[in-house]
Amino acid sequence: MKVLVTGAAGFIGSHLTEALIQRGHDVVGVDCFDEFLYPAEFKRRNLSEVEKATGASPKRIRENILSPKIKDILDEGSFDIIVHLAARAGVRASLKDPLSYSDYNIKGTINLLEAAVHSGVKHFVFGSSSSVYGATRQIPFSENDPVDKPLSVYAASKRSGELVCHAYHRIYGLSVNCLRFFTVYGPRQRPDMAIHKFTQAIDRGMPITIYGDGTSKRDYTYVTDIVQGILGAMKYRNRFDVFNLGNSRTVELKYLIFLLERELGKNANVKYEEWPETDPLVTCADISKARRLLGYDPQISIEEGVHNFVKWYKDVRRV
Repeated sequence: MKVLVTGAAGFIGSHLTEALIQRGHDVVGVDCFDEFLYPAEFKRRNLSEVEKATGASPKRIRENILSPKIKDILDEGSFDIIVHLAARAGVRASLKDPLSYSDYNIKGTINLLEAAVHSGVKHFVFGSSSSVYGATRQIPFSENDPVDKPLSVYAASKRSGELVCHAYHRIYGLSVNCLRFFTVYGPRQRPDMAIHKFTQAIDRGMPITIYGDGTSKRDYTYVTDIVQGILGAMKYRNRFDVFNLGNSRTVELKYLIFLLERELGKNANVKYEEWPETDPLVTCADISKARRLLGYDPQISIEEGVHNFVKWYKDVRRV
């Protein structure tokens, strides 16, 4: 199978690329090496780790998903499927530069969908986010819950991406699966994300900032479990559908910090700030639908996942 992966040099994208190569698929990665949230060097290291793990250098094209050249790439490639993971990420960052989120997350997705239809690609997997659930108070979050009250521009842009995916399914018959990722972590995690940022700060004796009182809860999902869910979605070619990919177990922030302190053998210097209006207090995924239709079965506990992440951090990224 020939697969186009956008955001292939990123956190989740590099793990998916690695898994696909190991399974013998022909993978082409598209990434523009954007430096909006962190230096491009992190992405280059991700691809080096993929090459080390697979013994193969992944095919890659340095291109922006907004570029008209995307159509040429797809026309020339005879791809079976597109897995679209490229995005302008970051909930709080989206309040500082909202127009760029409209460009990358909405216009970029439309550009890819247009190219897919033009080149005859039949199946499209879209990386969405649990952020689309916004102000919902129903726990756990179900795919049937209303998602019309986003708390950030990022969340609104991801929900918009889902909606344009649905439009292309209805108009052109494109098979689309939208995957709502819940707080993904693990080796290669972006340095701006909480677990990576906390780990580095605790390791270096720097303060960490906690919003609220530390009792907020997240459905932390290990990256290899997410990849397993994406692989399942690549095989499920039915119609338009939406799936939660989480661990379905909430972890309190205080406990997460305890685990990081234990793994690093150091105590955190904690600063407290007010809870931001852009963030829900709790996230938790109902994954029964993904279990039933995708064979999704997350395996990694938060204890094992944090251990694996800190080991990777010490071996690879500690500076």
